[in-house]
Amino acid sequence: MTVSATEALEQLLAGNRRFAAGGGWGAGPENTDRRAALVDGQEPFAIILGCSDSRVPAEIVFDQGLGDLFVIRVAGNIVAPSQIGSVEFAAERFGTRLVMILGHSRCGAVAATLEQLLRPEVQSQNLRSIVDRIRPSVEGLLATEAAKDRKLLEQEAVRANVRAAAEQLRHGSEVIERLIRDDGLRVVCGEYSLESGLVELLDMQTP
Repeated sequence: MTVSATEALEQLLAGNRRFAAGGGWGAGPENTDRRAALVDGQEPFAIILGCSDSRVPAEIVFDQGLGDLFVIRVAGNIVAPSQIGSVEFAAERFGTRLVMILGHSRCGAVAATLEQLLRPEVQSQNLRSIVDRIRPSVEGLLATEAAKDRKLLEQEAVRANVRAAAEQLRHGSEVIERLIRDDGLRVVCGEYSLESGLVELLDMQTP
């Protein structure tokens, strides 16, 4: 059964509130039954494109179990062709109708990008490929008031990077554009707070 984007978002946020309050879906015998039920297929209700940071595992943050989320993780929650292809795959193959780009406070990849902008240094080609994808969304912040406060600058950079990634996803694929236009796919932005455990929606923009 296909879960709508609105229903999927409600489930994500309800699970996140349980997690932040100290509750959550614990391990138990139901895991074995659930695993067996998923052997022949899956119907994840949401796609999460998040950061690889070990402090932000989407299934735990949103209090979801086996088969519930299709999770793509990459440092800095960047959007590159392989991530776009993964979203296309899940949205088309499983009928998943919600995509969340999930950034988080104190993101190391964003901090590394700011450091490179402020004090350039030699980086590996692979790390530079991540930094180069984050750079366009954050370098303009260096000319704003936020640049006077490093903590504020990093916060604004995290949010700018998430929003830019969402825009790239919304407009970087004919498949995703079609699903947004014709089939109710929705792309939303979220920021996870390492301090509170809560996910804040950064926008409620319609496609």
